[in-house]
Amino acid sequence: NSMSTYTSTCPAGGYGSAASEQQRSDCLYDSSLLTTNSVDTFYYIFCAAMVFFMQAGFAMLCAGSVRAKNAKNIMLKNLLDACGAAIGFWALGWGFAYGGADSSKVTFIGDKDFFLSSGINDHKGWFFQFAFAATAATIVAGTVAERCTMIAYLCYSSFLTAFIYPVVAHAVWSSSGFLSSFNDDKIFDVGVVDFAGSGVVHLTGGCSALVAAIILGPRIGRFYDDKGDKLLKPKEMPGHSASLQILGTFILWVGWYGFNPGSTLGIMYNGAAEVAALAAVTTTIAAASGCVSALSIRYFASYDHTYDLTAAMNGALGGLVAITAGCSVVQPWAAVVIGAIGGAVYLAASNLLIKLCIDDTVDAVPVHMANGIWGCIATGLFCDPELHKVAYGAGVEGLFYGGGKLLGAEICMILFVIGWVSCLMGPFFWGLNKLGWFRVTLEEEEMGLDISKHGGSAYVLTEADPSAVETEMVSGANVQV
Repeated sequence: NSMSTYTSTCPAGGYGSAASEQQRSDCLYDSSLLTTNSVDTFYYIFCAAMVFFMQAGFAMLCAGSVRAKNAKNIMLKNLLDACGAAIGFWALGWGFAYGGADSSKVTFIGDKDFFLSSGINDHKGWFFQFAFAATAATIVAGTVAERCTMIAYLCYSSFLTAFIYPVVAHAVWSSSGFLSSFNDDKIFDVGVVDFAGSGVVHLTGGCSALVAAIILGPRIGRFYDDKGDKLLKPKEMPGHSASLQILGTFILWVGWYGFNPGSTLGIMYNGAAEVAALAAVTTTIAAASGCVSALSIRYFASYDHTYDLTAAMNGALGGLVAITAGCSVVQPWAAVVIGAIGGAVYLAASNLLIKLCIDDTVDAVPVHMANGIWGCIATGLFCDPELHKVAYGAGVEGLFYGGGKLLGAEICMILFVIGWVSCLMGPFFWGLNKLGWFRVTLEEEEMGLDISKHGGSAYVLTEADPSAVETEMVSGANVQV
């Protein structure tokens, strides 16, 4: 943003009566630019704060989805996510993602602005992108909950935000990225459309989570008995608080209004308000249709016709992930379709993981990876050229509008993200596992990580004093008489 370094030449007290008409005009123009820049900066920071507040949503959702004996552990990991992401993205991540961006050349990785040491004046940009990087790291936490060590968590969280995620962000969002819509030499002459990160954020985090879950293995007793024999039916390990789960879901939904509309990266430039408003509408509709879709399918597919709260919540989140890539370039009716299919994709992927005996504590892989893939494909199908012209200035067509190049570009991004993340995170998690740093001991897992690692349970549960109960009962009887 060229205005991020703009400084007015207008005197602090304005020009006096002797000023020329040109000086007054220039001063007015300068003031207008500064006002525009200030409003854009406020919008940027406000939306970034909403994205960062999603960390609270992840914390509540994860805490409610684990058993009570591990609640404190997962909440601490969510807190450390934010801390590790801030330090890692400040030190290396920002430089790898956006350092030295130049639309006239294609680079694999950024090479400047490490430690924010080059004197850049785009602090609002750093803050916004840090919040996205933290989101990608948090996705992994829920998948490996209840059995992952703290040291392993800190290692992979830092590695993901400082290197793995920034390379993906550079490829798609930097003007020097080989998949970028902002590069002069666009892939297939169209570039990738991933407006707010179905691929960059959610597929990256979800793929990392899948690799981690495979190498770490399932929780004790989930798929196998004490002898190591496979159970005829997987053991259910439900979370301890539906209230925390639904609270986390709503917080995430609200935070998505910073995630998607905020990706306009400003509100004052021509067309930004229109794009942000459309993104808010499509985000809302996709979440709603995803929720209804997953709830309905689970109801009719279950023998006892259960209204499954978990299916409804994750269906809504799946719809949100799916619409994230194309929220600015698809019509509201398309958002209904994308969200509804997103709910079905979530259920199908969740069932597939169970059949493969892959233990995902909070179903993060079906929500983020599976729907991250679907969201990118859906953008290649439903992209409206008129909306693309407003958001990107080009008018690229989705497959259903007569163009196939965008779908090809989206598929290339999906393959790149999966290949990049798998090839690096696989050996990384394997190494942690070989060193004995990845998984807690059998005794610690059975006891619960709150007691074994954090000095006590998250909940203080004490038995009632029998004498106090008896006194209360007698008192109540007297009142009734």
